[in-house]
Amino acid sequence: MNSKALPASLSEDISFWGMTATQFLGAFNDNLFKQLVLLLSLSAEFVGETATTGRVDEQGMATYIFAAPFLLLTGIAGYLSDRFPKRRLIVACKLLEIVVMAAGFLAFLSIGNYGLSGLYAVLFLMGGQSALFGPPKYGILPEMLHDHDLPRANGTILMTTFLAIILGTALAGILLQEFRHHLWILSAVCVAIAVVGTCTSLVIRHVPAARPELGLSPSAFVIPGDMLRLLRRDASLLLATVVSSIFWMVAALVPPSVNALGMNQLHVGEAKTSYLSAAIGAGIAIGCAGGGLISGSAVNFRLVRIGGFGVVVSLAVLAISTAEGHVLGFWGSFPVLILLGIFTGLFAVPIQVFLQSRPPDGLKGRMIAVMNQANWVGVLIAGFYYEQIATMLASWHAAPSWSFAFASATMLPVVVLYRPKNELLV
Repeated sequence: MNSKALPASLSEDISFWGMTATQFLGAFNDNLFKQLVLLLSLSAEFVGETATTGRVDEQGMATYIFAAPFLLLTGIAGYLSDRFPKRRLIVACKLLEIVVMAAGFLAFLSIGNYGLSGLYAVLFLMGGQSALFGPPKYGILPEMLHDHDLPRANGTILMTTFLAIILGTALAGILLQEFRHHLWILSAVCVAIAVVGTCTSLVIRHVPAARPELGLSPSAFVIPGDMLRLLRRDASLLLATVVSSIFWMVAALVPPSVNALGMNQLHVGEAKTSYLSAAIGAGIAIGCAGGGLISGSAVNFRLVRIGGFGVVVSLAVLAISTAEGHVLGFWGSFPVLILLGIFTGLFAVPIQVFLQSRPPDGLKGRMIAVMNQANWVGVLIAGFYYEQIATMLASWHAAPSWSFAFASATMLPVVVLYRPKNELLV
């Protein structure tokens, strides 16, 4: 976009703040609804108990149900993001969110008859809406902002996104505890949030389509040929994509692990369990804001190394349990979860900025789509991985907290082997 058409200061850019608010409300809704489903997936009332351990945990199934649409739709979402104006797609996705949340309302109304099946179906639809939303949401930033504003803009977007995660996750536990016998009220809240998010999307600045002449081919449903050629040509871009996928796999193991820790090991109930998850979001918000400020006008990969090391250590500490119980307990887990979030934010910002800024302008939307595909491959694997971890720990009569040790071990090779160099942004 012509720089003359851009506000001189990011803080004065109404369009950027409209995008930030839209992303905030979307992330809030996603995490509110998803945490509700995850907590219900730990409930014997809807899932049943195992004969050997008495434990209930279907969170792995919920995780890969949510992740599956990203593999099906992210490729075509990237094509649409480059073929059509991204602002138009963002507004359309927000309208679709209203429809999906309305379906959630019906699923909650009928939960007594159909159990979690209806909610899992809506979770699948919500994943599809998020898959379509991802490429235009992130791809529009380099098109409507100065390149030198991207680190700060991404830090702000990620910070507010994880503030939304804090609030959405924490509110889910509170609402579930208060309205357990009137669950439809929870979905009515989600519908209202989707409506407000649609309104904020209307102030986002119009940008022209990156490649309006782009034709649709079968490869658009997977990874387009020109994206494969770009990744073969650019080893740094390919490696960053792989690292991002592994990171998201590890990140997807954490929420069900925290929920299992709170509900099945510490037995603190839905509200306090959601507070534990929200503590991670608080740390991520701090880490993302700090990562954006420290990076300045550069892709600072030193933060990736620091953040990755901190993630590995924090997860290892959270895993430790003895015969007497979890070493940290409820209150001791809070500072470690906040630190885990801070290190996660420091790791995430440079990777995301690099994947946004590195590709040529005409390929940015589809690169974001490829990044999302790779990330959600990681999340999908995490769903199956967590199911196996939970089953093994149950059969060993081991504490649920040891699932954090598996996550730590999965992240360790990235910390040891990934050593990219810093890059300046123009």
